[in-house]
Amino acid sequence: MSDARGPRRLRWLLAVVVFALAVYVIVRAANTPQGEASQGDSPPSPGPSVSSSVTQAGRPTAPESPVAASTYDPADYASQVRDWARRTGVGAQLLMAVLYNEAYKPHDPSFERAWQKMKPDAAFGIANMHRATFDEVKKGRDFAGRRWEELPDDRDLAIESEAWYLHDLGAQLPAQWPASYDRDELLALGYNTGASNMLAFARGTSPGSQARSYLDKLHANWDKAGRAVGA
Repeated sequence: MSDARGPRRLRWLLAVVVFALAVYVIVRAANTPQGEASQGDSPPSPGPSVSSSVTQAGRPTAPESPVAASTYDPADYASQVRDWARRTGVGAQLLMAVLYNEAYKPHDPSFERAWQKMKPDAAFGIANMHRATFDEVKKGRDFAGRRWEELPDDRDLAIESEAWYLHDLGAQLPAQWPASYDRDELLALGYNTGASNMLAFARGTSPGSQARSYLDKLHANWDKAGRAVGA
């Protein structure tokens, strides 16, 4: 009979390391004065985007330096949200509410990459997008040449890919459905659980606890998201 203590010790050690890393990031952010942030820790600023060059298509390329999350507030990116909502035909309030839903963890590039090394299937960027989803969404679009690994450093790219994913989910919804959920609720559920589950919910399948919790968060963030984008 094999000894299970070794694997348990390893899992416990990994949990301690992850917790210590999270505490370090939070403490460092809290103790970094405004205006004295080191390179890679400068707080985000509202407006078009962080320092970047602009392509002929009119959207920023990857920023010259990483963006920090110590003062991250989705409302700081209201202008980008409104812009990509207009381009993709997705409601700006929904786009912003999803960003609020996804703001539950430190969106620091170093933290995200360290976590991804321990959990390879982790999501990247302020919209928490997985690699397979990003690679599918970017096909045939102006960011087709961009890489998933760039999402932690380029928040405009994260918002663009989020908007197009919501657009693609919306294109899969039928004209009518029997469930009581409205379009924005179903799109948010699709963003959280995938297109097939979204369609099942539209047909009347009850969401599980995780999906229900995500929808509850969307409702809680809805008015705040509306104020942020001027809805």
